[in-house]
Amino acid sequence: MPRDYGGVPEPLEPALARLRPLLADPMRLVRAVAGGRRRGTRPSVPRAELRPVTLKAGLRLQVVTTDGRTPTTRNHPPGEEAERAVDALLAEPFGTWHVETRDEVIQLRVTKSGDAQVHRAASAGAADRPALPHDRAKRHLLDPGDPLFAALGADGDKRRQVDAFLRQLAAASARTIERARAAGRPLRVVDLGCGNAYLTFAAHRHLGALLPAGVRTLGVDVRPELAERNTRLARELGLAHLEFTVGTIENTDPGTEVVDVVLALHACDTATDDALARAVEWRAAVVLAAPCCHHDIQRQLDAARADGGTPPAPYAAFVRHPILRERFADLLTDALRAQLLRLAGYTVEVVEFVDSRHTSRNVLLRAEDRRGAAPAAPADEALQAEYAELAAAWQVRPALAARLGRVAPETAGGDGIGS
Repeated sequence: MPRDYGGVPEPLEPALARLRPLLADPMRLVRAVAGGRRRGTRPSVPRAELRPVTLKAGLRLQVVTTDGRTPTTRNHPPGEEAERAVDALLAEPFGTWHVETRDEVIQLRVTKSGDAQVHRAASAGAADRPALPHDRAKRHLLDPGDPLFAALGADGDKRRQVDAFLRQLAAASARTIERARAAGRPLRVVDLGCGNAYLTFAAHRHLGALLPAGVRTLGVDVRPELAERNTRLARELGLAHLEFTVGTIENTDPGTEVVDVVLALHACDTATDDALARAVEWRAAVVLAAPCCHHDIQRQLDAARADGGTPPAPYAAFVRHPILRERFADLLTDALRAQLLRLAGYTVEVVEFVDSRHTSRNVLLRAEDRRGAAPAAPADEALQAEYAELAAAWQVRPALAARLGRVAPETAGGDGIGS
């Protein structure tokens, strides 16, 4: 292979083919980054990074892709699996490739005409780097060796879920943490329906390290045995100001303190709506909700179908088949929840917070209060109309609408919303 192409355009496919053995060889690769896009195309992800890592299972090719906000990491063993991952990335219409091996750096740029311009140079010190470290302290918000994982019996998948969740929590809570730090007060977190409390413990540990005044966390669940178990573990781990109580979401009393963050992770069906309504009622600055099952809207779709109701044209196919009706109910439920939270004065993002390989329930509603302590403002008329039209078209009334109508009718346009 020539040492330098001098930037002269050449056919793209052979140039990419020459990158393949370098990218798929974790013994030779130091780092590779793909990004940009070719003219008239759009890759499925805007950026991808490859590097070798050493895990307990051995040497792996790590591929990190991002949708612009949330990174997704996959570790592939050398051989066919790593080669398949590389082939999939080479097939993407990226506009540039930067590949650094232990002895050279290769830069490939796709021209407007679809050719490749390739430049090669000797690597500046890559061969002197330590062999394949996996710097966990930099890549994890909570050390995988933290004793709380062992105490909770968390396996590898659960640890990855914890790390992915903490990244979402950190992104949503940055401004709220700064305000608490400036005020010299602790952050207040309430986890509604905390269950085994993997994420409650992790959030408390992580947030507590960010604030001089620490964090005060309350986990709530209806099962006494879980509250007792979680309380015991918190005591054994020495986690001060982490408390667990038995109770329902509707009856939870946070006291007179401001609630900064509300978590509702995999609360079943309308329990998620209960939690969202309490968060709005308390005017929590940050809300993270990962819904579980979505039976309520599905039942309403089934009932409308049984009564001879007609879906909005031309979308009858969405609800004709039971499995599609179930999946569509999931999407419709969370779309309506997001709209209602926006009407209540929150900015909302619906994101995938962990890879679907680890859990199929990986949708996260991430909301931040844009109103703060200001008085309630009238609901945005255009947003209100958009929400009302969507609910009416499918002949549904979301559970969250009814709950907001009871606890804070001014934040979501009043009791009549969705009726």
